[in-house]
Amino acid sequence: MRHDIIEKNIGLMIVFITLVISGGFLAEVVPLFFIKEVNEPIEGLEPLTALELEGRDIYIREGCHVCHTQQIRPFRAETERYGHYSVAGEFVYDRPFLWGSKRTGPDLARVGGRYSDAWQRQHLYDPRSVVPESNMPAFPWLFEDRVNHKGTAAKLSAMQTLGVPYTDEQIASAPDAVEGKFEIEALVAYLQQLGTVLSDKR
Repeated sequence: MRHDIIEKNIGLMIVFITLVISGGFLAEVVPLFFIKEVNEPIEGLEPLTALELEGRDIYIREGCHVCHTQQIRPFRAETERYGHYSVAGEFVYDRPFLWGSKRTGPDLARVGGRYSDAWQRQHLYDPRSVVPESNMPAFPWLFEDRVNHKGTAAKLSAMQTLGVPYTDEQIASAPDAVEGKFEIEALVAYLQQLGTVLSDKR
């Protein structure tokens, strides 16, 4: 049979595999570069503030994204629990994206404003004091460690290079905006803005 020829010739197999993957990429991925809804921010979306950006880095550093997704799929079971489904225009300034499908904890795409700052702080300090069945670890060091403001301007500058519309004034003032802040303040600031732009438009 003809497929035996391909299966027994590794060079030919590599060529066909490359053609199949390339065809799939051209058909599925390339068109996304030209769709407005995928590449342009939704109305009202602003880049993260310096404090929120530092909070996002803490969120990633502490592995929060491993247990909590930020991607609500367009299914009734998900939208009734979490809110409006996620749209690409919400994430155009995110580097890296924090999507996913594994949920050890609840999805946080729309958590902004659902709880008070005090609740978020207590939850991070002692999760089971507010959610008895929680298996989330505590993060007491966030209340002791301060944000390292020396690298904040460089972070905003790097994001500007990647296309996030930070102004030179925002970059210059970034260290002052986070200096002296505790890491818990940055993390809560990040959590409290999650999903609020689209939620406000429902």
